[in-house]
Amino acid sequence: MTAKSSLKKSDVKIVDLFCGVGGLTHGLILEGLDVVAGVDNDESCRFAFEKNNSSEFIYKDVAEFSAKELRRLYADAPIKVLVGCAPCQPFSTMNRTKNTAKDRKKRWGPLYHFMALIKNTHPDVISMENVPDLANTKKYPVFGEFLKTLNTEGYNVEYRVVDVSRYGVPQKRRRLVLLASLLGDISLIPETHDKDNAVTVRETIGHLPAIKDGQVHKDDPLHWASKLSETNKKRIVATPKNGGSAKSWSKELVPDCYTRESGKGYMSTVYGRMRWDDASATITTHCTTLGAGRYGHPKQNRAISLREAALLQSFPEYYEFERPENISMVKTARHIGNAVPVLLGRTIGKSIRKHIEEHLAA
Repeated sequence: MTAKSSLKKSDVKIVDLFCGVGGLTHGLILEGLDVVAGVDNDESCRFAFEKNNSSEFIYKDVAEFSAKELRRLYADAPIKVLVGCAPCQPFSTMNRTKNTAKDRKKRWGPLYHFMALIKNTHPDVISMENVPDLANTKKYPVFGEFLKTLNTEGYNVEYRVVDVSRYGVPQKRRRLVLLASLLGDISLIPETHDKDNAVTVRETIGHLPAIKDGQVHKDDPLHWASKLSETNKKRIVATPKNGGSAKSWSKELVPDCYTRESGKGYMSTVYGRMRWDDASATITTHCTTLGAGRYGHPKQNRAISLREAALLQSFPEYYEFERPENISMVKTARHIGNAVPVLLGRTIGKSIRKHIEEHLAA
């Protein structure tokens, strides 16, 4: 019997904390792993999570999600896995002004609650994904405490910052990925892509039909681009196709905030167009807003659509984020931008599956 055939779906049960619309969960499911539930305090994520994953969505703040509930979800599974991407807003540079122990507990609560669940349930395998700067334990002592907890509880731990484009995601996005296991040494699988075979914007969204700003494609309600103001229409027209930036604009098109010395450095990134034959910029919650980054379409005079953003986050085209009549530009962009790219989820899933198979074969 081969190692792969020794692993049955019923052997492993996974719970996804801070699950959002299910990017991580879907990647794990595509690798044949059983995600029994996702936990999130945003009820608006329920439709997408349950529609695409056939898993239970638990509408609850992780602070109120108990070890007893987690044990119920695991039931008698031989191998229990806990994964999650704690909200990254507390770890942004704008949220480091206070650093007292009391303030850390309040702002960095999601990771402390993650720690508490680990200590009280001892899952066999753990994965945590977050912003890369979290690895700097001097800035973020909470991560040092997280690592100390894992070591104290007997986990083998590996973590590193990865560029998701090295795993097939058509996007320049750096993330911290941590894996930990009670079963033995665990590590992320080797990179699958490099600069010579990176997946590009052209490969990912080049097949979609052309639309104008403010337009929804008649056959795809998610292929919807934000309506531009008259000034922003002039700006995108003045931005050279395939990678152009605001540096090419005439003076009257430049917003006042970027004429000051402190704002000039942003002119190469805001209002820019993506390049066809490169990965996209990091997809954020404002990814369909022209002025929020390099989110201009490489060729068409508009910002990228919700569908394009989802594809650049490596969501399959069949993934439904909301009923067609309920799609919201702001809410859906937030759901897409906050998600773990599905292909990163698959990478984590492959790594966990390989680790468990090797453990069972030993």
